[in-house]
Amino acid sequence: MKDLPFSVTTPVSVAEIGLKARDADKLAAFYRDTVGLVEQSRRNGTIVLGAGERPLLTIEEDAAAAPDDPREAGLFHTAFLLPARADLARWARRAIERQTPLEGASDHLVSEAIYLSDPEGNGIEIYADRPRESWQWDGSQVAMKTLPLDFKSLLATPGADDAWQGAPEGAVVGHVHLRVGEPAEAERWWHEALGLDTMARYRPGAVFLASGGYHHHIGANNWHSPGAKRRDPKRAGLAWVAMRVADAEEERTLEDPWGTVVRVVPSS
Repeated sequence: MKDLPFSVTTPVSVAEIGLKARDADKLAAFYRDTVGLVEQSRRNGTIVLGAGERPLLTIEEDAAAAPDDPREAGLFHTAFLLPARADLARWARRAIERQTPLEGASDHLVSEAIYLSDPEGNGIEIYADRPRESWQWDGSQVAMKTLPLDFKSLLATPGADDAWQGAPEGAVVGHVHLRVGEPAEAERWWHEALGLDTMARYRPGAVFLASGGYHHHIGANNWHSPGAKRRDPKRAGLAWVAMRVADAEEERTLEDPWGTVVRVVPSS
């Protein structure tokens, strides 16, 4: 489609996320009903959901999996980027009307974001970027803060009163935020493995990395997982992260120091 969000036009970007689920049907229903994704296919316990024809989330069932442990390495949240502020406003209005349980809402200067979790405890961010020309910079570092989201201003956005029709065609996974044992080690790994640049170091314990001047494609923190070792592969939660890489000639699979599977896929 035309006019894709800036986050997926950079040399490296997030393509898709894979989750291991104890109950794939229940999880897929949540992402359809609450997040607004559409089911694109299902086969042998694997369900693919996305926006328009773009796959964004693959859910792989493993009924025997142990629950995710937020103290281990894994997924902090998957961030679904909506194309416009009005889209976020429509999603927010519907969430308020339906009394959807929310866990936070923030103004990050570069974006406005609302946070929640799915039924198996996987974190979710629904967000919209502010125009790039409004981002503030200190050299190569982008200014990001966590301020209260101004819901009154958001819901006054032109078009906010229109009915939410599900995730629009231009919705993408804008970034992925990971739980790691040591952010500095994660920073080194993403530099070396995929050439991401450090965009900001935030509070003690978090780093944000990106390609092509985006505010972040990957976040990594140890707020709840200091010193975490390799992730237990028998747990539900994050299965893999697929990163689209413009100069990749073929698909390949990497693992970060905590066993997080990173699939490198060529740009189509």
